[in-house]
Amino acid sequence: MSDAEKSKPGLLGRLFGRSAPAEKQAAPAPVAPPPPEPAGDAATPAERVESALAPAPDAPATWWGRLTHGLSRSSSSIAQGVSDIFTKRRLDDAALEDLEDILLRADLGVGATTRILEAVGRGRYDKEIAPEEIRRIMAEEIERTLAPVARPFEIDGAKKPFVVLVVGVNGSGKTTSIAKLTLKLINEDKTVMLAAGDTFRAAAIEQLKVWGERLGASVVARAPGSDAAGLAFDALTEARKQDVDVVLMDTAGRLQNRTELMAELEKIVRVMKKVDPEAPHAVLLVLDATVGQNALSQVEIFGRVAGVTGLVMTKLDGTARGGILVAIADKFKLPVHYIGVGEHMDEMETFSARDFARAIAGLDQDA
Repeated sequence: MSDAEKSKPGLLGRLFGRSAPAEKQAAPAPVAPPPPEPAGDAATPAERVESALAPAPDAPATWWGRLTHGLSRSSSSIAQGVSDIFTKRRLDDAALEDLEDILLRADLGVGATTRILEAVGRGRYDKEIAPEEIRRIMAEEIERTLAPVARPFEIDGAKKPFVVLVVGVNGSGKTTSIAKLTLKLINEDKTVMLAAGDTFRAAAIEQLKVWGERLGASVVARAPGSDAAGLAFDALTEARKQDVDVVLMDTAGRLQNRTELMAELEKIVRVMKKVDPEAPHAVLLVLDATVGQNALSQVEIFGRVAGVTGLVMTKLDGTARGGILVAIADKFKLPVHYIGVGEHMDEMETFSARDFARAIAGLDQDA
């Protein structure tokens, strides 16, 4: 937040002619390093693939059911907080401050929180308001924020192969997201080549090979420790020879504060352009929702280094702060193509602003 933004009067001041308490001036949460890869998972790459291909145990039958189940930690936290505040209580300064706390704790961000509070307070001050109405207003404002960025991922058939570079930090779910996207593309009758660009981890290379075999996609891979940029060159060259529709390139999970690793990512992009000056045609950043505010810095730095064109948000089922997606959309305006609520293949779907807004607010799909 800039000094100019910090100096602006608080929301309560704009609504009711007085300043909010100093502690309510929301400041960004401190940036924490992203989590490392889980050390205790002894599953082989093949076992991980089989687990992801199996139906999720006790999973709801529909995507709406899986979405609401996956967002239940976020929606329950918000709904319970709203009910605690507004059951048989008039809308006053203290109620608005309490609601502000709930929204910021859900990582909705300052902008969206301000708009929600303004919408709630408009014409309702000193009146009783039902918790359901608060959640309805919240869903409307969240949908309004997300609608411009909810864009399906599209392949330009005139660019062949259409090259997709997939980037992100350790543990964000890149490889599994690549597999899920591969299945969707193959179901659209597109041929897909996978490039195992995470050359730092033998298990990542093996896992992508297994995915390719199971899904019917060709795979270009090299020995662990090989040059990832050289692999990218080979993959694009081979894809042209095979007349492949889409190349999906995995990359090593790299911390956004490791300058030497980010420099290697820049090199991959440069080398791709030697084969096709327009490549990569799409750069998907896979974000782990559980890292919270740290995701904001990831979007900023990966955007600068790799030219991110769209987002995939994973692990929304693992956090009560799923509102971080709203904060990211509000700040960066980047397309959100897919969201994931689990490791299984049917737990990633095209992003819908309305469905997400209603699910996180704890509303029924058609209510």
